[in-house]
Amino acid sequence: MKKDNPLRQTLTLVKKDLTLELRQQYAFYGVLLYIVATVFVINLMMGRPDDKVWNALFWVIQLFVAVNAVAKSFMQENRGRLLYFYSIVNSRVFIAAKLIYNIILMALMSVIALVCSVAFLGNPILHPGYFIGMVLLGGTSLSLLFTMLAAIAAQANHNAALMAVMGFPLIMPVLMLLANISLSAFVTVYQPELPKMFLLLGGMDILVVALTMILFPFLWKD
Repeated sequence: MKKDNPLRQTLTLVKKDLTLELRQQYAFYGVLLYIVATVFVINLMMGRPDDKVWNALFWVIQLFVAVNAVAKSFMQENRGRLLYFYSIVNSRVFIAAKLIYNIILMALMSVIALVCSVAFLGNPILHPGYFIGMVLLGGTSLSLLFTMLAAIAAQANHNAALMAVMGFPLIMPVLMLLANISLSAFVTVYQPELPKMFLLLGGMDILVVALTMILFPFLWKD
């Protein structure tokens, strides 16, 4: 299989992960329960919050959705299966497939989180198209970052504490950027710093992908 087209190998691995998820539905139902329960409890405690609080709560929910959905993607790969993949595919092909799969999974979970938030917490969004785009973009950013962290933690015997320690200083600037950019969906006033924030977020995503592609082959050998 190592002689096959890398793109075909990547798509095959993505298809494999999607097929396993459809059969087991381990991440889907677990995260779905978390989203519904969290939003419902927030509704019972706070009712319908104002715009800024709604936005902040939504991205906090997105953070924990990413932790539960994306970070667990490597947990289903036991040592024997990883050794098998090591013998048949290139390391960059393997991690690229994980990145694509987690982007798809996180996009689905993000849309579900948005629907539940609107249903239980009201809809203060003035520009829904813009906010939906931000939700998908933010879900992509979170999935890329947590895929990298999960890959590192998986090589340390799935040490969750390691992922938490590494993830905190990395995730904070991403969350702050997403919250600030998405605030434009709740106001009619244009934010002059918006293009710079988009460029910064895009640059961080590219950096995460580049670091993942560079670092993972060294982890893969271990």
